Amino acid sequence: MAVTECPAVCDDAPPALRLRLLGGFQLSREEGRGDVPVGVPASGQQLIALLALRGAATRSALAGTLWPEVTEERARACLRTAIWRLNGASSVISDARSGVLALDRRVRMDIQDFTTTAHHILAAPAEGTGAACASLLGMGELLPGWLQDWVVFERERLHQLRLHALEALSARLVAQEQYAPALEAALESTRIDPLRESAHRAVVKVHLAENNLAEAVRHFKAFRRLLRTELGIEPSGQFFTMVRHALT
Repeated sequence: MAVTECPAVCDDAPPALRLRLLGGFQLSREEGRGDVPVGVPASGQQLIALLALRGAATRSALAGTLWPEVTEERARACLRTAIWRLNGASSVISDARSGVLALDRRVRMDIQDFTTTAHHILAAPAEGTGAACASLLGMGELLPGWLQDWVVFERERLHQLRLHALEALSARLVAQEQYAPALEAALESTRIDPLRESAHRAVVKVHLAENNLAEAVRHFKAFRRLLRTELGIEPSGQFFTMVRHALT
């Protein structure tokens, strides 16, 4: 049930399909004034999500990843069934070349938008920080509730990318003296990973930049108590020095 790729004349047309993986799986088609949800069975969701996260792949690789506990022959049969069951959603998948499947180029993916934004921030341009902040603060977790090994791996990869982007964004905003959004970005990173020291240092950096020494010390002490309670360790010497210098 493969569908050929869109001809070159369509390359500049707006995406006909939207795929959301952050916060949950949703496939929709652009029709008229809005997006219309497209029903996708569970096996089809997994196939589409895997192609979105890993890119084009051979049928053998896809079958082995999605059904690792059965024989190769059985796994390939399951893949054929999953493609057949896509029915109306089958246009999301194309045969990139013989034996290789990929998502159709018309599909716009939220994870692609997120990774583009995150890498844009990490590349250190100064423009677009407001839109980047809104994008990073508003995103959900990758496919919550999915427990497959390949999803867990990709979820952690995107999780780490988001944390690094938030910390870099906070530092950029501090340099621009935009302290409120800088603090929001830093606090969001501590919410995502409460034990991440670099995230808490980002929060303290904002407070120090605003000369809010009491808040900086208060946040440091709260993080220190958390580390002692959860892990029985102390913050790094770098963090101690950061706060000590602010008080001298």
